[in-house]
Amino acid sequence: MIFEGVLTPDELAHISASLARVSFRDGRATAGSSARKVKLNEQARGDDPLVLELARGIRGALEGRSEFQTAVRPVRWSGLIFSRYSEGHRYGLHTDDAAAYDEHGFPLRTDVSFTVFLSDPSTYEGGELRIMGPLGDSSFKPPAGAAVIYPTGFLHEVTAITRGTRSACVGWAQSAIRSADQRELLFDLACARRETPDGHGRLLLDKGISNLIRMWAEP
Repeated sequence: MIFEGVLTPDELAHISASLARVSFRDGRATAGSSARKVKLNEQARGDDPLVLELARGIRGALEGRSEFQTAVRPVRWSGLIFSRYSEGHRYGLHTDDAAAYDEHGFPLRTDVSFTVFLSDPSTYEGGELRIMGPLGDSSFKPPAGAAVIYPTGFLHEVTAITRGTRSACVGWAQSAIRSADQRELLFDLACARRETPDGHGRLLLDKGISNLIRMWAEP
């Protein structure tokens, strides 16, 4: 699922200028034992105050999108990671860990993964986010400022960069609704509700959505 325009051009320019001032390190430092074998990129140091400030801004932008809230229903967030891929870099096929850590170091369950694209796609070649879902493969290379979300358990990769540099921000969320199928159903019902005029039909959708959340939501 893609949400375009999560970040404005001014926000993207600020992030780009800020990332030029921070230190990057080998991305394998934050990878699990299996992913480390196929990961080749760089990541900004997560303890840098400027990086933490940028992460808070991107999280705020995501939280401010009602569609994102409806699709993900986040209750806890991981710390966000800023990654950089230059020519020859890639992240081979892998699956993300089932748990991550929030900004305070406490563990959380990873239900939803997201990538916020920070680079204009015309400035680099390769670097597609390829996700292997139950209905086949999908590849994403959206405009800068867009976010792609998907269930964390899906196999995925970032294809090799052959020209330019690709920057992105990645993270994970624990959802109030653990099941991806249930989250999708609630999202579809919420979309149908927005298209339904005021009246009894809309009230019934409100009732159904609320009752399903009560049935499925976890603390």
